[in-house]
Amino acid sequence: MIESDVILPNQAATERLAAALAAEARPGDVILLSGDLGAGKTHFARAFINALTPAPEEVPSPTFTLVQTYDAAAGGAPVQIWHFDLYRLKSPDETLELGIEEAFGEGISLVEWPDRLGALKPREHLELRLAITGDAARHATLLPTPAWQDRAAAIAKAFA
Repeated sequence: MIESDVILPNQAATERLAAALAAEARPGDVILLSGDLGAGKTHFARAFINALTPAPEEVPSPTFTLVQTYDAAAGGAPVQIWHFDLYRLKSPDETLELGIEEAFGEGISLVEWPDRLGALKPREHLELRLAITGDAARHATLLPTPAWQDRAAAIAKAFA
């Protein structure tokens, strides 16, 4: 796995990265969002979702609902985006009740707190690790599996 690092000096840069990844997303893609509380996972997800929906969406954090879905389009085809927040889960089995297998198979999935997936973590995915480096600055590390390798490298190069 070849990782790429991207410096995001402000929220607008995070939104540009989200839009760039959204433009490359396909049905069946899973993006795992890692980072401490306040690192920008939900902000990234909000920008990603709004890049693929026909009208601006209010995208609340799914901390308490655990999952939110959005009707979107990727590559001109309709797709559902599943936004999961697994922070409150106690075991990976709880994710099955959320429809995560369906999401991984048919939709585009954004998963906050992916460490809660355990063995259910899909073989193919893009992990995006976000870390706070300053007031509004973030450091993003893209960790792609083979299905995302070329797409992630091209996006990281555009941000270099």
